[in-house]
Amino acid sequence: MKIVCLDGHTLNPGDLSWDAVRALGEFELYDYTEPDQTVERAKDADIILTNKVIISRAIMDQLPKLKMISVLATGYDIIDIRAASDRNIPVCNVPSYGSYSVAQMVFAHILNFTQRVAYHAETVKQGRWLQSKDFCYWDYPLIELHGKTMGIVGFGRIGRSTAAIAKGFGMKVLAHDIYVTKTDDENVTLVDLETLFRESDFISLHTLLTDQTRGMVNAELLGKMKETAFLINTSRGPVINEADLYEALKNGQLAGAGLDVSAEEPTGPGNPLLELDNCVITPHISWATAAARGRLMQTTVDNIEAFQAGKPINVVS
Repeated sequence: MKIVCLDGHTLNPGDLSWDAVRALGEFELYDYTEPDQTVERAKDADIILTNKVIISRAIMDQLPKLKMISVLATGYDIIDIRAASDRNIPVCNVPSYGSYSVAQMVFAHILNFTQRVAYHAETVKQGRWLQSKDFCYWDYPLIELHGKTMGIVGFGRIGRSTAAIAKGFGMKVLAHDIYVTKTDDENVTLVDLETLFRESDFISLHTLLTDQTRGMVNAELLGKMKETAFLINTSRGPVINEADLYEALKNGQLAGAGLDVSAEEPTGPGNPLLELDNCVITPHISWATAAARGRLMQTTVDNIEAFQAGKPINVVS
């Protein structure tokens, strides 16, 4: 059975091993694959591994040997799921490898806004502390998280991990998820989306990108936020209408936004959000700790082994 990985470098830039995958069949590895290279590289594949390389219906139609697609991620919007279903090709993802790491990144962004550690450390290097008349100084409001309200949109594994950290800081937790109607956690209150945006001091997005969630965070929802509140997105960039977010941040409708994802990735100088001091964008790295990538690799091996045994797991198609 031939296994082709189309873009393996992000998962494994050299600090992990592909040996467990190699043991499962003939293995062909590409660090990166351009769109016009996909068919040629995958034409003899029984199994495709892909992180960001798009597998459309048109591509599947040119891959007659294809039997399985394993997505090296949780999100699977790069795959034409209906086309895969029509061809009886199971599409398997890795649903829970990054829960701890992504939740950690949420609070990296939150703590960046509440303490401004890197900023103040840089001012010390510049000699500001020596020049201060007081024994200390701060250029931004320092915010204590205890007693603040954390709003979590999407209460799956990552949302629950984020809630656990929030509770550790002594925060009140509100959550919204159209698929979750009750919770056994007495410290979490399920609310509608408008209530969450209106009452939260920090809002963290953990929803899949679907037709329903695309552009969900728009001017109307942003307008309900407190002027002192912060928005964090580690899910998918297009969940936010970035033009609306830009206007809301520029006009002070909310205090700040921490984004690990963008509507178009990679983003650069053409993105007006980068002009704003109250918007911080990181390069989609919340999932990328060595521990999380190791779990992703192992689950990918498990997915392939289960498929080869005739009992596919983590099937999303």
